[in-house]
Amino acid sequence: MQSQLNNADIVTDPHLNTQLKTKTNKANSQANYSVIRRNGQRTPYDRDKIAHAMSKAFLAVEGNDASKSQRIHDLVERLVTQVEHALHRDLPQDGVMHIEAIQDQVELALMRSGEHNVARAYVLYRHEQAVMRLQSASQDESAPVKKEAKINITNLDEKAASITHQELKNILTLACQGIDDVDSDKLFSHVIDSVYDGISAADLNQSMVLAARSFIDLDPNYSNVSARLLLNGLRNEAFHFIYNNQSNSSIDITINSENIASHYPQYFKDYIHHACELELLDDELKSYDLDKLGNAILAERDFDFDYLGLQTLYDRYFIHSGTCRFELPQAFFMRVAMGLAINESDREARAIEFYTLLSSFDFMSSTPTLFNSGTPRPQLSSCYLTTIPDSLDGIYNAFKDNALLSKYAGGLGNDWTRVRGLGSQIKGTNGHSQGVVPFMKVANDTAVAVNQGGKRKGAVCGYLETWHIDIDDFLELRKNTGDERRRTHDMNTANWIPDLFMQRVVNEQKWTLFSPEEVSDLHDLTGVEFANAYEAYEHQAQRGELKLFKEVSAVELWRKMLSMIFETGHPWITFKDPCNIRYTNQHMGMVHSSNLCTEITLHTNDDEIAVCNLGSVNLAAHVDENGLNTEKLKATVSTAMRMLDNVIDYNYYSVPQAKHSNSQHRPVGLGLMGFQDALYKQAISYASEQAIEFADESMELISYFAIQTSCELAQERGAYPSYDGSLWSQGILPIDSAKNLADQRKENINQDLSFKLDWQSLREKIKQHGMRNSNCLAIAPTATISNICGVSQSIEPSYQNLYVKSNLSGEFTVVNKLLVSQLKEQGLWDEVMSNDLKYFDGSVQSIDRIPDSLKQLFLNAFEMDSRWLIEAASRRQKWLDQAQSLNLYMAEPSGKKLDQLYKLAWVRGLKTTYYLRSLGATHAEKAVASPQNSMAESDNAPKVCSITDPDCEACQ
Repeated sequence: MQSQLNNADIVTDPHLNTQLKTKTNKANSQANYSVIRRNGQRTPYDRDKIAHAMSKAFLAVEGNDASKSQRIHDLVERLVTQVEHALHRDLPQDGVMHIEAIQDQVELALMRSGEHNVARAYVLYRHEQAVMRLQSASQDESAPVKKEAKINITNLDEKAASITHQELKNILTLACQGIDDVDSDKLFSHVIDSVYDGISAADLNQSMVLAARSFIDLDPNYSNVSARLLLNGLRNEAFHFIYNNQSNSSIDITINSENIASHYPQYFKDYIHHACELELLDDELKSYDLDKLGNAILAERDFDFDYLGLQTLYDRYFIHSGTCRFELPQAFFMRVAMGLAINESDREARAIEFYTLLSSFDFMSSTPTLFNSGTPRPQLSSCYLTTIPDSLDGIYNAFKDNALLSKYAGGLGNDWTRVRGLGSQIKGTNGHSQGVVPFMKVANDTAVAVNQGGKRKGAVCGYLETWHIDIDDFLELRKNTGDERRRTHDMNTANWIPDLFMQRVVNEQKWTLFSPEEVSDLHDLTGVEFANAYEAYEHQAQRGELKLFKEVSAVELWRKMLSMIFETGHPWITFKDPCNIRYTNQHMGMVHSSNLCTEITLHTNDDEIAVCNLGSVNLAAHVDENGLNTEKLKATVSTAMRMLDNVIDYNYYSVPQAKHSNSQHRPVGLGLMGFQDALYKQAISYASEQAIEFADESMELISYFAIQTSCELAQERGAYPSYDGSLWSQGILPIDSAKNLADQRKENINQDLSFKLDWQSLREKIKQHGMRNSNCLAIAPTATISNICGVSQSIEPSYQNLYVKSNLSGEFTVVNKLLVSQLKEQGLWDEVMSNDLKYFDGSVQSIDRIPDSLKQLFLNAFEMDSRWLIEAASRRQKWLDQAQSLNLYMAEPSGKKLDQLYKLAWVRGLKTTYYLRSLGATHAEKAVASPQNSMAESDNAPKVCSITDPDCEACQ
């Protein structure tokens, strides 16, 4: 074997030699990476060396046959790309990798490609080389020790220092303490291979973090180890920044994990003063009893983070000066709590109450609240909804409002239905309008330009009603072909669909498009009133009394809507009538759109920009061995609703229409996250009737406690100003408004309206005291805050059981901890199982060793029919006074499936849907569940509701 590989050093085929010397640009594309050799030397990364080593292995096995050279070259190029992807995806810029890690990935790539003989030859060659190195070292008594007993480093203050191997081991041992199935010795071996003499303290800490990260796919518990190591670096950074300029401080900046608790109170006090001096925090925070708050901090909760959660906080949330983050996790939570308690009479007690809830991960405020609470401009609200008028002044004022709202981290929903259509007459110039699309293009570019204060991308969603004459162009806004001046690639879009259109689709009837300046009252009508006015305008058009209209097939327009969703993901499907018929404050105006994420349904007009303040209950944290912990859930919701209500008075409003609206109606949106994890903890498959029942039970409880708390806040603080005339004041609660929708829809709805709690006594209480908030409930996507809490996103099923997640903080390996825990209990978790999960893209369905019960429990989002998601969402919707961000998943979409899915959403009484997510063709085969798990083949699957069939079993 040794001689074979040595002989292969000389490649006699000139064609293969030429091919191996190409791709120079690829070799240089990773110039910022470096490799640690076995002697500790650091050298630049070189792609060609990997290709050369692989080629030698192939030639050693297959011989130097010119007829095979092209095949070998092409295969090597593909395998090297796979190796690079595996190596680089977890490394930051200027990252360091060890030579052994590279060779490990070469082995894996060869085995996965099916080249078993070549892989075996490569493994044997590596072993022979290792033996030779060991023999050479033992024969040479004068050979230097591989690593010195200590490593010279450069501290944060750029002073020379050193750390011994034992000290390094102690840090890693402490990071692993109390965490099962992790090995500090294994970590030490990886770290010691990747560090070098003269390394900076920051790079040393980063090397430890990266070493732990590399094991996450083998055991998700290494995520907690990574977080602890990241925390060490964070603490050093924060303490060095604060105390480097305060020579009289009693804090020792060499603080470590063992003594952090005793120093947290003094640090917290100094951090507040320092941040206020830098004008990063509001000076009012200094007036708190900082000693009392500092002593209430629970330092041990720093260890509750997983790596993705803490890295996300570090990158995007912590207070910083320049590039230095000096806000520690518990200080962060206390700072947010202080802002939310700033107007309370007993501020310290409430701040501690809010802090305790946030830091427990039982509830988490929305991202804008976390960003800005306690800062000089506390813009804490998540969502803003506007309606755009049909005038040039109004349109450009709306652009300005969008920019100001976006600057401080608000997500935007714009209603464009009033803007006249393409070809309509402009009286002032006697010209013709260019329609709504060019203005939406400007809105798109405004969102790109004003990117939420540099913290995250600006985000806006444009809504248009289905009868608008520009609906065809609107549907194509996200296409990748056509005139770029009529495309909005950065803006979300959503159809605002009246029930009448869906009825026309079902009955295969005609549909008429109008320009809004000729039918202006349609914008403010819903239900029966809308249908009557719409049909009257159709008659006017037939008589030639309208200038601009177009008759189309409702079915053909519906098909185009669905095809655009499949092709571009937009526009989303949202339903106008349930949003308005069930709207609690309908006496104050019409709901003309939803928000950026389709969960907010509030009225808008020229004088009011609707605002909503969000936060989410971690449902998984409220499930124990007995199921839902009702008392804990009640306590969480009670505190959370008080926090959300406090946002309204404390909030910074960048435009007056938003302040006016929020002060008058005081809407909030309490939602949930961790629904999938809550199911896992109870061994309930998402694709089951049990999951639907749990969705119903859990949402009824959250709704009851939220409404109850709002009523109690009204008793303490007074009802919201526009309460009189609301559905609340009439004794109509969400479950009652769902019945109102059913009465109007008649045969076109089938929604379970059962309940378990005593709602009548709550009605009586509301009649007596009123409501503090016009709206209480909305389920947001929670994409980032669920990462912080380490739970599944919102009401989503698991995307995959093992995958790489990309966000603004980088790429992260995510492993389903609860799956791994179950596999460990059954003795099935090992490196082979980890590799199997990677090979099958995180799916367990094709892994024979895994029992069927776990396969059913751990179905991923593409292995279950989205109708299960709609059934669960329908049960939630009856308890929500707003809506829910409902993503739908389909491994292999088709026109028929999409038609059935979205009609089912309408029939089940949903107000909105969100993204449709599908798989590429190369992944579809792996994603499709086995027949026994397929809804189409399952006896216990929810039935397809064909609303064209009056005898449909599911509609009885």
